[in-house]
Amino acid sequence: MDDKEIIKKIRDGNKEAFKFIVEKYMKLAYSIAYSIVGSREEALDISQEAFIKVYKNLKQFDIKRPFLPWFIKILKNIAIDKIRKGKIKLIPLEVVENKGINQEIKLELERALANLNQEEREIIFLRHFDGYSYKEIAEILDIPIGTVMSRLFYARKKLKKMLEGRI
Repeated sequence: MDDKEIIKKIRDGNKEAFKFIVEKYMKLAYSIAYSIVGSREEALDISQEAFIKVYKNLKQFDIKRPFLPWFIKILKNIAIDKIRKGKIKLIPLEVVENKGINQEIKLELERALANLNQEEREIIFLRHFDGYSYKEIAEILDIPIGTVMSRLFYARKKLKKMLEGRI
């Protein structure tokens, strides 16, 4: 079932159909929220809040447009709003697991990732931590593939420069 079919069912009163949206986008929502705030607990809260807001506002959604960019915009707005209002204290990212990685290298990587801007972190996370293809990232962020390639290139370059001589 595609998003439009699910949304039509929800609008027709089938509340259970929303679980398909949640299951389909839960991992992505968490990943994007985490790339913005750097906290596992906050990312979970933001993801959950985004799903609730989407559910409440589904009647205003233009069914002719793709669902995912609309959802991601809501998710990002919630995260950024919490940061602006000071409800979230940004903490170092806990991205790299300890499997064979020196603690010092892990710390340097976390610091470098935390110093990327939100857009750069997001593209790095989607590609390298979540394994999405360029095409999938373009769809998720609602941008052309060329923009994905460009953002990824410059984010990697910036990350490499920050890490040079440190690891």
